Amino acid sequence: MKLITEHTNEVEYIVEGKNKQQYIKGIFMQSDIQNQNGRIYPYSVLKKQVKEFNEKFVKQDRALGELGHPSGPSVNLDRVSHIITELHEDGKNFIGKAKIIDTPNGKIVKNLLESGVRLGVSSRGLGSVKTNKEGVNEVQDDFVLSTVDIVSDPSAPDAFVNGIMEGKEFSLTGEVEYHIRKEIKNTVKARLEEKKIKLFQNFIKNL
Repeated sequence: MKLITEHTNEVEYIVEGKNKQQYIKGIFMQSDIQNQNGRIYPYSVLKKQVKEFNEKFVKQDRALGELGHPSGPSVNLDRVSHIITELHEDGKNFIGKAKIIDTPNGKIVKNLLESGVRLGVSSRGLGSVKTNKEGVNEVQDDFVLSTVDIVSDPSAPDAFVNGIMEGKEFSLTGEVEYHIRKEIKNTVKARLEEKKIKLFQNFIKNL
């Protein structure tokens, strides 16, 4: 599976309430349209993933995102800048809203926005890509959405607070890889496939 990220451009900077809480709001993801990276996300793929992301992360106040693009699918707490508070369907687009939080990277985002810097957002996840009949790279239904990050160089046609980063096969490294290899090595052959599936499901669950 590859690490896939997509940028979008048209997000709005808003301030709400007496405490002047800062948010970004706009198109976080787009389906059925070829983006600047030459990829298409089928509507059915994004609809499914947005529903799961809302249930697992947004509704649980766990939908954290980072400033910039990390090298893997997991969220690094020391780089968190915002929390996604809304993500819903609007035709072929998926509209999001994120609260800028008072972390070191969140403060950087606030200062940039207050200075008039135009930022974008970028979706991040794991999945495979295949060339369809029209010769366009199409994201497959194994795609798993990890989060949406804030970036300076988005790729979706109509959103400037959104993105997709790929280019290399994602491979596990360090302690995670060691743990998985050890688990597989210590599993009897008759239960090997069952063990592999369980390890993969646990990995995705803990993204």
